[in-house]
Amino acid sequence: MTINELIGQVTTLSVARIATFGYFLTDGNEDVLLHKKETNKDYLEGEQVKVFLFVDSEGRTSASTTIPEVAVGRYAWVKVTDINREIGVFLNIGLTKDILLGIDDLPVHRSVWPKVGDLVYITLKLSNNYLLYAKLANDQIIHSISTDATREDFNKNVQGHIYRTAKVGSWIYTIEGFKGFIHESQRPVEPRLGELVEGRIIDVKEDGTINVSLLARKEESQDLDAERVYDYLMSRDGAMPYTDKSLPEEIQMRFHLSKGAFKRALGKLMKDGRVYQEDSWTYVKKD
Repeated sequence: MTINELIGQVTTLSVARIATFGYFLTDGNEDVLLHKKETNKDYLEGEQVKVFLFVDSEGRTSASTTIPEVAVGRYAWVKVTDINREIGVFLNIGLTKDILLGIDDLPVHRSVWPKVGDLVYITLKLSNNYLLYAKLANDQIIHSISTDATREDFNKNVQGHIYRTAKVGSWIYTIEGFKGFIHESQRPVEPRLGELVEGRIIDVKEDGTINVSLLARKEESQDLDAERVYDYLMSRDGAMPYTDKSLPEEIQMRFHLSKGAFKRALGKLMKDGRVYQEDSWTYVKKD
């Protein structure tokens, strides 16, 4: 196997000669540069060195004694460091040069591309011209590292990263190691690939996978809706022409709430003594 064919992998080479800027390593047939910025040790000629091979910013095959968690055929969670809308996103795998996850491997809609700081589960792939790229883990790979959930996990809160997203829903890998699905009806907005989200388990399947909802629990949702209505009231100097008798269409248009949710929100505000209704209007109670 040639040096180029080992790009993206770990190998052991020997020091052929020493230069002011680093070391030339060899497999007996070909040489590769280990630049001083890619190691924190000094070596002698003939010494064996374990290195990771990659392509530097000038397109040259190079070596590093930093061994990333990810490699060709080995997967790891890595952080997004930069976004280029024309070509894709860049990932930090621990080297001086970031790795590109190309536009063809990202969602069609850029609104759900990862942002800087998001985590994606990837391996490395070598192109025909020996360039190194990131490759997203597919569903089978995620399944191979997942842990089965049990019925005792039902209704628990979970956090996890989105590893796949589509119009019909999003797929999540949780901190506990559960593999889950979020139906489009169970997400207030479509989360980004790589985004850390928090939800609750609403179903545990026979195969140990889970269904997750990112929607607030009913009591939490009621609190949020109440604050939305109250904020609207305050924006109108404490008065609005809407009550629990208002038409559903009016409520939906103004608050994007069903009439049932609006009535629960108003009921909470009135129970808490924050508002009152009079003559088809709702008012904030003054202290």
